[in-house]
Amino acid sequence: MLKMHPAALVLSSFLLLILAGSLLLRLEIATVKGYISWIDALFTVTSAVCVTGLIVVDTGTYFTTFGQCVILALIQIGGLGVMTISVALFTWLGRSVSVRHRMVMQDLFTHTPRQDIYKLVRSVIIFTLSTETVGAILLTTHWVGEMPLEKAVYYGVFHSISAFCNAGFALFSNGLVHYSGSWLLNLTICFLIVIGGIGFPVLYDLQAWFPGRTTRKMRLSVQSKTVLLTTLILIVGGAAMFFLLESSSPTLAGRPLSQQILIPLFQSITCRTAGFNTVDIGSLREVTIVMMIFLMFVGASPGSCGGGIKTTTLALLTLFTVSRIQHKKRVNMFNKSIPEATVTRSMSLIIISITIIGLVLFMLLLSDSFIAINGGRTRIHTLQYLFETVSAFATVGLSMGITSFLTTWDKYWIILIMIIGRVGVLTFSYIVVGTDATRGKEYSEENMMIG
Repeated sequence: MLKMHPAALVLSSFLLLILAGSLLLRLEIATVKGYISWIDALFTVTSAVCVTGLIVVDTGTYFTTFGQCVILALIQIGGLGVMTISVALFTWLGRSVSVRHRMVMQDLFTHTPRQDIYKLVRSVIIFTLSTETVGAILLTTHWVGEMPLEKAVYYGVFHSISAFCNAGFALFSNGLVHYSGSWLLNLTICFLIVIGGIGFPVLYDLQAWFPGRTTRKMRLSVQSKTVLLTTLILIVGGAAMFFLLESSSPTLAGRPLSQQILIPLFQSITCRTAGFNTVDIGSLREVTIVMMIFLMFVGASPGSCGGGIKTTTLALLTLFTVSRIQHKKRVNMFNKSIPEATVTRSMSLIIISITIIGLVLFMLLLSDSFIAINGGRTRIHTLQYLFETVSAFATVGLSMGITSFLTTWDKYWIILIMIIGRVGVLTFSYIVVGTDATRGKEYSEENMMIG
């Protein structure tokens, strides 16, 4: 353990948490029926720890209050990260934190070295709890009119934590479809998702940059500017595309103006990171599904609760392509040149991610599963499998309704890709192949044709 690489330390912490959570959900008091299979418990816990939101059993009816609280605790710990929680506890108890723990925090929350890593972790914890509290109050205000106060508070807390951690777990069988026209609920959930998805490094920069915080004006980093701009483009672009593609379909046609505004906005935000839904995903047009798969693949931002290849990777890929078309030597962003090693890592991340998704999709297609509909059996289509795979990889949690029909081996593959997506593709690859290229011969160069 003392010689364990920080990347392996992160992975092992998630695996241990998944194991502990699975044991808790197997307890009789965790489920209404007093029983849940090992694979379903493992799948549910992995989805909670990896803040994904894919479910094989209904969270609101299958689990007791105890079981739901276990899931909620796993979401909170998984969203912040086990290492974050442990560093915070050690700091508050006055105990020293190992160098490897500090390295993990450095990799998780900062893009440049910082001396105030303890202050950063403390800020992350305080900001998270404060934001979730505000979200819980707003959501409680929404539900207090239709259910008892105690239940409204519980629902408010549960969905606030689930939204901020980008988990997508809901206590309603049909998600949030019933509330597609509620401005308060939709905007609150969207706000929590966006704040939890833009990344703690950006939030930390914004806190220092905000006028009045310091006597010396702080500049936003290139990463923060890139994340904010890319996030805005994806949200607005995704909402506009959703509206155009579904405006003539039953999803939007004939609905009140408020729903025609809120539904596209909500799906644009949630399909990148969270997994909540205010419409039936399975009823959307195939072209809309393809658009959502792209948004899910991009995902959230570095140092956040979300998965995907991240907004910064998309921005680097775009600017790299543009710079090569314009015959520019370097990739420049906001009057700064991005290190070539970072650009190379982003290209590697995209290639590895597509490869992993392709392999898992291939394994799912081998099972040839069926869905029971109206007393008959319908084969699961390739697009449905692809949507499920990308949703799991990007820890989104949206589904076209096939999750509960997956075979046992299919569930294992989805579990694996959820873990890879949460830990991080590059982090996972470091565990497998190492961080540095130290082997191999180098010969004289010879050019070859490409494209």
